[in-house]
Amino acid sequence: MPNIKIFSGSSHPDLSQKIADRLGLELGKVVTKKFSNQETCVEIGESVRGEDVYIVQSGCGEINDNLMELLIMINACKIASASRVTAVIPCFPYARQDKKDKGFFDIPVDNLYAEPAVLKWIKENIPEWKNCIIVSPDAGGAKRVTSIADRLNVDFALIHKERKKANEVDRMVLVGDVTDRVAILVDDMADTCGTVCHAADKLISAGATKVYAILTHGIFSGPAISRINNACFEAVVVTNTIPQEEKMKHCSKIQVIDISMILAEAIRRTHNGESVSYLFSHVPL
Repeated sequence: MPNIKIFSGSSHPDLSQKIADRLGLELGKVVTKKFSNQETCVEIGESVRGEDVYIVQSGCGEINDNLMELLIMINACKIASASRVTAVIPCFPYARQDKKDKGFFDIPVDNLYAEPAVLKWIKENIPEWKNCIIVSPDAGGAKRVTSIADRLNVDFALIHKERKKANEVDRMVLVGDVTDRVAILVDDMADTCGTVCHAADKLISAGATKVYAILTHGIFSGPAISRINNACFEAVVVTNTIPQEEKMKHCSKIQVIDISMILAEAIRRTHNGESVSYLFSHVPL
């Protein structure tokens, strides 16, 4: 592809490499280092003049450092006369504090969805998926599970939880019948995994035969891994918006859906001025 450059931030080089390979491109040369006072320094090692630049940086690991690094990289490319700079952010940071609905972007934004990849994974890896039930661990995810349940033509249920304060779950009420069914919990992210592990126990006690969890972003901080190991999941499936290699060494239940082809296709379509909405319902081959 002419006039396109892809650079990787330091948050998730493995995913950036997969995206570049998929597009048949080399990753651009970039050196990121820290001054002794811990300020981030970024040097772009090649000309970007007149180029369509894509910078891949996920909101994981040292989130604040990585966000700052992304901003410095964008600035460096702008100053070096790139014709356009697009940030590709697999896991968008600071989105949990409900600011994302306030509409603070004054630039075009394409929100990509893992749903097509999730549907594909369910059909390929859960033999009894036609007799499954899709479950949301909280009322907020109802729209997400109804959409997946509709596409699979199966039922859905939801767990209504009453919270005392953030990160602490109080009481859970299951709405829907999961008896003798495979239950698939679906959520946008799992951090300490308290909610999703509680939900799994609730589903088993309500008569579900097996429980899977499919989570777009597996943050897995604090006690998450030990909670998953002790919970009754067949598998906990996450996408690779966040690196999972280390976590998988300590937890055999974690499985990963590769979404690099979705991001690569979004980059290709944006670069060529094509519609990105095709990706809302299809996984690129």
